[in-house]
Amino acid sequence: MIRFPGKLAGGTALAALLATAAMAQDGAGAKRVVISGAQQTPPGPAVEQMPGAAPTPASPAKPSDTFTKAFPPTVSQPVVQITPAEAPTVQAWTVGQVARLVAVIEGIGSEGLDPKDYDLAPLKVALASGPSAELNQMASQSFAWLVEDLRDGRTPMDAREQWFVVDPDRDVSRTGDVLAEALKTGDIVGTLAKLNPTHPDYAKLKAELAATPTSAVAKRKLIRANMDRWRWLARDLGSQYLITNVPEFQLRLTVRNRIISTYRTIVGKPGRTATPQLAETVEGVVFNPTWTVPQSIVKGEGLGAKVIGNPGWAKANGYVGTKAANGMITVVQQPGPGNSLGLMKLEMPNEHAIFFHDTPSRHLFANADRALSHGCVRTERALELAMTMAILGKGATKDEAVAIANSRKYTKVALEKKWAAYITYFTMASDINGEMATFKDIYGRDTPVLASLDKPRVRNRSAVPTDEVIVIEDDLRDS
Repeated sequence: MIRFPGKLAGGTALAALLATAAMAQDGAGAKRVVISGAQQTPPGPAVEQMPGAAPTPASPAKPSDTFTKAFPPTVSQPVVQITPAEAPTVQAWTVGQVARLVAVIEGIGSEGLDPKDYDLAPLKVALASGPSAELNQMASQSFAWLVEDLRDGRTPMDAREQWFVVDPDRDVSRTGDVLAEALKTGDIVGTLAKLNPTHPDYAKLKAELAATPTSAVAKRKLIRANMDRWRWLARDLGSQYLITNVPEFQLRLTVRNRIISTYRTIVGKPGRTATPQLAETVEGVVFNPTWTVPQSIVKGEGLGAKVIGNPGWAKANGYVGTKAANGMITVVQQPGPGNSLGLMKLEMPNEHAIFFHDTPSRHLFANADRALSHGCVRTERALELAMTMAILGKGATKDEAVAIANSRKYTKVALEKKWAAYITYFTMASDINGEMATFKDIYGRDTPVLASLDKPRVRNRSAVPTDEVIVIEDDLRDS
């Protein structure tokens, strides 16, 4: 029997956690209405078991020709969605609209940006001369640069170390369309404000910047850098998601921007095993996972030969070794309390092979500095997290999740509702108590971002990450 912290098996702690999450999903104070009716057997969790489990039922037989003739399949034409062309990026401005744009640029320091980046002085000269094609060109260009920086971030890609997030905002809020909206409504300020990140931390950093005197140059620059990091992400992170701040060593399970629960983490060591910054999707929860040992350990450290040569030791440690005809040895560690992935991992396909998982070395969560792994994110109270996600994602009921966890058998639970997962890197942010705090720059990623703030704005920037993709072979060994 697996013992769950806080009487999870009995349901007390987990039930409270799920109740809080359900309220957040429904909205504060919302009531659920249950309509009674004929009882039906609810479907079980969508699970995948290891090879060797009971065979899956055979596929249903094809309908007969008679049935097909009587009930021909309905074939509908595919729906083709045509995206309208983007509005032009140079449009006609009135003198009043340009004056409002000038006012926005003059006050853009409140968003952590620099008025000098947007050709403020030449724009004022053109405005003084009245309406002209040149004024339309200059105002449209300055507006476009504002859109790019507020929507995508001012920091160029070569200053974003190990940043691999695909930001959808460029396609959602196209520059020409934003310009057209601003000029149609006349609300230059409001239209640009819609580009700001919706996460509460952006507003908190903005307030912190306003409260910091101009003489505190280093602190103001750090605030500006971290405000910009929020712009690198999608403007809206979604209704439910996981977000971990690597330098803080904390993971948050969040529903409608309400933190439901927090978990201490262990992240990658500095260097090539540093945890990258990602925005991925959790598609399933694996309970009682197996671990395929990397060849760097199987061959490089001699584990394969030891497993093959000492079956008793291999069995005691949960290893199963296979030797191919060409001599290559593969080793898989079976589920169990000593498995290097612990009791769960979150299925999160990505080219970096990064995911969240448990660990048998839970004593390491007591360390202050927890940059100890080979890239993946190890999570405190991982089984609680896994069960909560499986239940809220409607992959399993509470009873089913407890039974699967207790089975000690490899089981993958697919989630009906996928979870967004963000691996971020903020050196100034709200801590888990909601207080603004600074965190040690464990990977030195602040340096290029801060340096970019002192340089002229890079025009015609690429949106494609420039860093090398490092496929992590997390050997899961402790330091």
